[in-house]
Amino acid sequence: MEAKETAANMEKGLVIKSNGGFYEVKTPDHIVTCRPRGSFRNMNVSPLVGDNVTIEITGPTGTILSVDGRRNFLQRPPVANADCVYMVVSTVQPAVNSLVLDTMIAIAESKGIKSRLVVTKEDLRSDDSLVSAYEKAGFDVFRVSGVTDEGIGALAASMTGKVNVLCGNSGAGKTSVLNRVLPGLELPTGEISRKLGRGRHTTRITELFLLPNGNYLADTPGFSFVELLQSSDITKENLAGCFIEFRPYIPACRFPGCAHVADKGCAVIAAAEAGGIPRSRHENYKALYNQVKDIKDWERHGI
Repeated sequence: MEAKETAANMEKGLVIKSNGGFYEVKTPDHIVTCRPRGSFRNMNVSPLVGDNVTIEITGPTGTILSVDGRRNFLQRPPVANADCVYMVVSTVQPAVNSLVLDTMIAIAESKGIKSRLVVTKEDLRSDDSLVSAYEKAGFDVFRVSGVTDEGIGALAASMTGKVNVLCGNSGAGKTSVLNRVLPGLELPTGEISRKLGRGRHTTRITELFLLPNGNYLADTPGFSFVELLQSSDITKENLAGCFIEFRPYIPACRFPGCAHVADKGCAVIAAAEAGGIPRSRHENYKALYNQVKDIKDWERHGI
């Protein structure tokens, strides 16, 4: 009898919000605030926003009993089962850190997650040559304005994956984009520090917001470059495949296992020198290669 009563209180749901060890789980009928069962800690596993879970409802709250298998997951930002990551960058302040941007893109590509760029503050645009390099590399780029709503409609229409993720430097305009895509949300946005030229963190939790088409868009907290690298499983062996414009050239390299950094007969280097690959992307690849080759396995942080 007790087993039947327990089973009756079990439901499947989607984790839509994570905040300080509490999780909001959306079931077909309601949203339940849950804590994970104690065995999760023993297994060194944490539920993530985007996880499909089984919960047991006990009064007004619930317990996450298990997490379904994941198609993928990101540790920074912490999201599971993502279909597309929208990298938000600004054409003005804060200045684009292309190495961080390329690292984020490489991590998404390593997980099989599509990457797109959202360029904000188009009303203040002066020189977008760096962003043009990403268009040349083959990425979808959406130029949007928080003043005129330029590009917002096209951006929203592109969000056809079940779980879409906004990420980027603090102050680049992630929350402003979310407010424009979902009018009426009115989440607080931060100001840019004039002294440091970067944004103040306003997003401190990870949360999925329901889009009109039934899919979800995640707003995520910021993170440091070191956190980004140490939370990834990118190695020097798989890094080149995470740069999408390298892929047509890699088979033509003279030697198997070419690092594409300084090897003679490297087709990737030749393509970068000839303009077939944006030089800025290849320079960032080399910088990132030198970073990941020195990261030890024990330095990587798992979930």
